[in-house]
Amino acid sequence: MTNFIIKTHKKDTLYAKSHIFILNKGMNSGKPLKEACANCFVLIFENQEDAENFYFIAYSMWQAKFWHVHLCGSVIPFLRLHDFRKEFFLKSKQLMEEHETHLKNVEALKLLEQKEQQFQQNISLINDLRRVILHRYCSR
Repeated sequence: MTNFIIKTHKKDTLYAKSHIFILNKGMNSGKPLKEACANCFVLIFENQEDAENFYFIAYSMWQAKFWHVHLCGSVIPFLRLHDFRKEFFLKSKQLMEEHETHLKNVEALKLLEQKEQQFQQNISLINDLRRVILHRYCSR
């Protein structure tokens, strides 16, 4: 099992080792992030490969709404560090035991993320083209 550190991110802190961030407030609690935000935990790893593997574990847990049962608070729901540590460690250990399946799923998720980015770029280009055509049409 990979060793990693989970702690609350402090503003303007720079991390020397590979890391990912996990949002801890709101209905998107548990969402993995590449960049820090005000309300997040940081997971620090020894190498980039481990960080990437655990990013996709966190991503799958967030997409499955795994963290919704652990949210506290009545107005703005939030995820407690203790609950996150305990549950994330157990679930990641379980998923990493099936390492071959995990690697296949990570590759599939990477491919889907790449296709989604291409799709978003195409949508943006279509919208730009639509604006140009409408601008030409209306400026006559």
